[in-house]
Amino acid sequence: MRREVALKVLRGHKQELEERYGITRLGIFGSVARDEAADNSDVDVIVEMAPDLFGKVSLKEELERILGAKVDLVRYWRRMNHYLKRRIDKEAYYV
Repeated sequence: MRREVALKVLRGHKQELEERYGITRLGIFGSVARDEAADNSDVDVIVEMAPDLFGKVSLKEELERILGAKVDLVRYWRRMNHYLKRRIDKEAYYV
């Protein structure tokens, strides 16, 4: 999936996802964000939201449905893995 396609789809569902899951920030990182994704690549999605395991599982399933691809969903938070946080900070695109 191309970066602009993923961002367009997420923009189209942003308000609905914010209202349903309490998301305060939504974006992509990884191979899709770098426009290096293969046809079978997953979409790495970054969200800022309150900790909610069941909400995160439901959100992941909904994102897979609307993007039409597997999703690796990461919740951005203060104490997350420093390597991953730096990588996200460097390459993320937010909607």
